[in-house]
Amino acid sequence: MNNKRGISQLLSPSPEGVTIRTATVFDAFAVSEVLIASITHLCGDDHGQDPAKLLPWVENKSPADVRAWIESGAVLLLALLEGQPAAVGALSAEAGVIGLLYVAPQAAGRGVGKALLAELERLLAAQGAQNARLSATLTARDFYRSQGWQVSGQPEACFGMMGIPMSKALL
Repeated sequence: MNNKRGISQLLSPSPEGVTIRTATVFDAFAVSEVLIASITHLCGDDHGQDPAKLLPWVENKSPADVRAWIESGAVLLLALLEGQPAAVGALSAEAGVIGLLYVAPQAAGRGVGKALLAELERLLAAQGAQNARLSATLTARDFYRSQGWQVSGQPEACFGMMGIPMSKALL
């Protein structure tokens, strides 16, 4: 287990120019744009630009859907890079689970996803979770591995794609 790495990630500051805050209903359009752009442009290994696979994945990520998530009290975070929406992350209603993490194409590779993941892990640890879980896309699997996550099961269907169960010890 790579606990020292996990702890150091939780304590490391965000990259310069990155701020992370709770999303509000006023962010619904920006959050929706980040989610859809990330899925459409960065997750090609998963959907292969096949509309039959892409549509089910993005159809519940409209501004109205995002607004409903926020109004329901979901923990939804927005990362800004130099003041511009750059990534979105959320905790699931299920304890210890990260529900989503997507980075805008223009912010990919700039440390925003890493900073947002660390903040989501910090929030789970603050809630008392000792272990975190998520379902990774093929596209994101290696990113999560680089952050100390491990594959914890067989791939499962998720929005018409295959989600890879992953877990990480937080404490």
